[in-house]
Amino acid sequence: MPSKRPVRIELEAGKKYFWCQCGYSADIPFCDGSHRGASEKKSLCFTAEKDGQALLCTCQATKNPPYCDGSHKWID
Repeated sequence: MPSKRPVRIELEAGKKYFWCQCGYSADIPFCDGSHRGASEKKSLCFTAEKDGQALLCTCQATKNPPYCDGSHKWID
């Protein structure tokens, strides 16, 4: 389920990741396919541009998916 806190993840440059946009995944912030039949939102495929840590959004309100932009601070 969506959370108000981002998740710090170690990303590998050039590797593809699938970010959950529906909030149903048991592996948030990554997609596990739970959206199928439960949500119109699909996963977002992205490729890490560089090695290192990143804050990935878990509230699904970011304007810069999949990265946290602080939007969770404004969710009730």
